[in-house]
Amino acid sequence: MIEIPFNKPSLVGREFEYMAECVKTAHTAGDGLFSKRCHALLEESLGVQKALLTTSCTHALEMTALLLDIQPDDEVIIPSFTFVSTVNAFVLRGARPVFADIRPDTLNIDENKLDALITPKTKAIVAVHYAGVGCEMDSIMQHGIPVVEDNAHGLFGKYKDKYLGTFGAFATQSFHETKNFACGEGGALLINDSSYIERAEIIREKGTNRSRFFRGQVDKYSWVDVGSSYLMSDVLSAYLFAQLEAHDEIQTTRKKIWLRYEKALSDWADSNDIRLPVIPSHCEQAFHLFYLMLPSLEARQDLIQYLKSKGILSVFHYLPLHLSDMGKKFGGKTGDCPVTEDLSDKLLRLPFYNSFSDEEQEKVINAILEWKN
Repeated sequence: MIEIPFNKPSLVGREFEYMAECVKTAHTAGDGLFSKRCHALLEESLGVQKALLTTSCTHALEMTALLLDIQPDDEVIIPSFTFVSTVNAFVLRGARPVFADIRPDTLNIDENKLDALITPKTKAIVAVHYAGVGCEMDSIMQHGIPVVEDNAHGLFGKYKDKYLGTFGAFATQSFHETKNFACGEGGALLINDSSYIERAEIIREKGTNRSRFFRGQVDKYSWVDVGSSYLMSDVLSAYLFAQLEAHDEIQTTRKKIWLRYEKALSDWADSNDIRLPVIPSHCEQAFHLFYLMLPSLEARQDLIQYLKSKGILSVFHYLPLHLSDMGKKFGGKTGDCPVTEDLSDKLLRLPFYNSFSDEEQEKVINAILEWKN
């Protein structure tokens, strides 16, 4: 019996009020009142050229592949340590993924390995801000290749005082139930290069110029490009707007939880050859998750089982994509990304959610401190 889950949805107060308001307007499809409110909040808060809600972060990533006109045999550099959606978006267009290893400290793509991976076929570099800690964007941006920031973990995090998601041509956000700000399932595409905005609206609206029609820029709309149905329902947008509106409150809560883990576990970790997350001084993290880096796979699995016996659910994270069945079809093999291969076996994520109470967290901390490896 699991008494403390790894994650659970958390309300901030106005979700149902806004959803009811949405239903009363009789416009519950995409790009209604609350979608527009979310767009405006993200654009104003982050300073991005355009924000467009999508049905998922996966779909936002797929839109970036379409906008970059990814073709068969193009190459896209992607960290092996990431969620499968990051790579699928480009493989769906026929691209060959080039898997990059990660830094041993932040677990982000190792910017020092990029030069060796770039070829004339490289069409994009995908930077995943793991755990909401910024990649080394100064180095990544200097190659003159379009950059996509997979910022599923990092909304409102910063790199050198600039918001994550505002560096690359595009950034993608996730509002899945496991994220800081959630509506069950949802995402957003952030566009920092204005030359892509009009086509992004077309792709998102099934390949039609419907957005221009509703703005009165054309007298009818028709099929003008490839596309799909990527609009988030306005009912979900209403739920999401309540969460985004309370982003300062949510982030303050998550910071408190993260710092309590760090303070309570630092001495224990030092004494047991266990590493806590590394946050470079030039990064302001998004407080998305808290993990332990155990000395070995066996130690990690033992701690998972021990916590489970105490009614606490803890989980590992990404498996190396280059060693997956699909990754091997693209030439992936053991030894290609040694840091990824090593650390993915040792990482353990602890329970972390917005409504995580002091009592629940104390139970988790005490159980960890009592564990004997």
